[in-house]
Amino acid sequence: MKKLLIAFVMLQTVAFYAQEFEVAKDTVVKINFDDVAHNKGRMFIYWGWNRSNYSKSDITFKGDDYNFTLDNVTAEDKPKPFGIYYFKLDEVTIPQTNFRVGYFFHDHYNVALGVDHMKYVMRNDQTVHISGNINNGSGDYDGIYNNDDIFLDEDFLTFEHTDGLNYVTVEVNRFDTVDNWIGFSVKNIDINLTEGIGVGVLYPKTNTQILGNERYDEFHVSGFGMSAHVGLDLTFFKYFFIQYNFKAGYINMQDIRTTANTSDSASQHFTFLENMWVFGGKFSLTKNKK
Repeated sequence: MKKLLIAFVMLQTVAFYAQEFEVAKDTVVKINFDDVAHNKGRMFIYWGWNRSNYSKSDITFKGDDYNFTLDNVTAEDKPKPFGIYYFKLDEVTIPQTNFRVGYFFHDHYNVALGVDHMKYVMRNDQTVHISGNINNGSGDYDGIYNNDDIFLDEDFLTFEHTDGLNYVTVEVNRFDTVDNWIGFSVKNIDINLTEGIGVGVLYPKTNTQILGNERYDEFHVSGFGMSAHVGLDLTFFKYFFIQYNFKAGYINMQDIRTTANTSDSASQHFTFLENMWVFGGKFSLTKNKK
């Protein structure tokens, strides 16, 4: 994780501040980031899909008759094979998706609102440490725990944010055309570098079944997140684009609903890495006077 974040910062530094570099003695190649499509006043919208990786996390579960923490729990995303539901309006949330709409308030900068519909699944059949107490009267798991081993079978716990993790963000992004930098150009195709930061809230639909309680699966605002990303964009005829983004972020959820009883809850925090592939379009709201 540290190596990835260091590489990300280095790439950000190059994108924002490098205006020239020396390729040979007494030879300087200038990078002109001002050579950008006239974006100011334009809007954009995109849709696409993602894959995500999550760090291990400690998950605390609280209720009237239990309060315990599971240490270093492993989780993964839940991709779906490519199919027609990727495009059907009534089934578009089956895959892991990305949606965003934004506005260029400057040729190089835009602000965007959207949602990363990621999916998070705690892996069952793993053994983790547990600390705390359970006293729900069932007898199967009742007891006081102090860093003891426990096997996470489905009778004890299932825990998923699968419809989905739903990271709703506001992002500020920089956008640069870099055809002249890389020395390669194709008619009617612009090659762009984009990077930015975002903050937002988590609005998951958490699927949980814990200690014999009935399955619970409802939307609930559960916490906040922050992230940074970098991407490569190919724009065709100034209006259509495909884009790859790599995002790294932090999620903190302190109020996750786990049962129909409002006194039951869970909390966790973790980091994530997200790869996304999106396509979209740009259109003007104001007449470009340049």
